[in-house]
Amino acid sequence: MRQRVLVTGGAGFIGSAVVRLLVGAGVEVLNVDKLTYAGNLASVAPVADRPNYHFLKADVCDAAAMARAFADVRPDGVLHLAAESHVDRSIDGPGLFLQTNVMGTYTLLEAARAHWQGLPAAEREAFRFLLVSTDEVYGSLGPEGFFTERTNYDPRSPYSASKAAADHLASAWFHTYGLPTLKTNCSNNYGPYHFPEKLIPLVTLNALAGRPLPIYGKGENIRDWLYVEDHARALWLALNHGRPGETYNIGGHNERTNLQVVQAVCALLDELRPRRDGRPYAEQIAFVADRPGHDARYAIDPAKIMGELGWRPQETFATGLRKTIQWYLDNEAWWAPLRHAAEHRLGRA
Repeated sequence: MRQRVLVTGGAGFIGSAVVRLLVGAGVEVLNVDKLTYAGNLASVAPVADRPNYHFLKADVCDAAAMARAFADVRPDGVLHLAAESHVDRSIDGPGLFLQTNVMGTYTLLEAARAHWQGLPAAEREAFRFLLVSTDEVYGSLGPEGFFTERTNYDPRSPYSASKAAADHLASAWFHTYGLPTLKTNCSNNYGPYHFPEKLIPLVTLNALAGRPLPIYGKGENIRDWLYVEDHARALWLALNHGRPGETYNIGGHNERTNLQVVQAVCALLDELRPRRDGRPYAEQIAFVADRPGHDARYAIDPAKIMGELGWRPQETFATGLRKTIQWYLDNEAWWAPLRHAAEHRLGRA
């Protein structure tokens, strides 16, 4: 198992789950994060005082800072999660997504290559660079079938196009330079510490505030939901036991329409935090104009990572969603300061 890991984007949603997992397991972790609106050091507060946790505020596009980070920690593994990730924001302002997701990945790959080339032979052999990506690079599925590692790329939004470009860079650095990269593509994550602009926390907090619960179109778009801590465990397995040059798709086998997700959130809130007037939260559902390029369905076939690496999700959608809603009810101190920054669900440019 790797002992020194550089994690980019470790103050973000998935990144912080990875950091909490690794630090808790005794791994020496350097968390590199620019701390944009979606980066929050409160998300790693449970492990921030551990002697094996270190933090560097830096942009992955800053080549000098990335070189220093590698020199300081001398990692034997990299988990690259730093990215702009909100589709609506990518529609309104694609340039930042290209800069961070494409040029940032290029800059980090070059810093990793320089570090890797200077390692002794045994350490070069052991080194791994894992790029964490998304199922959105594959485009939209019809009513049947699943994304696999052999599915052709067909990105439909500036966000997914930028992630597809990053995926191709990681593959190119493996084939051209021999850098031992690998990739994972995951389905929609949910769980504690999720930034409030995303569907499940947005609906949860809007419901509690008595606001409308916005659903694009008719709410028929389907997503495959993956509990974030299950994802973090999968990434750790892939970094340690995955084969360089390979891709591993990670999904929870939890397909739901957006409307079904919102209805499930409302039902849990009806049970755990009933409205004062006794009315159901579902009355607050409001259908809004759909966004451009809204993919109809995503669904991941995780057979490869299950078969090769032995990964299994520990949470069903029902158990994971209950844990998530209860966490938001119990942790207002975490999400309350973020509500203003999260009020950005435009995506109609």
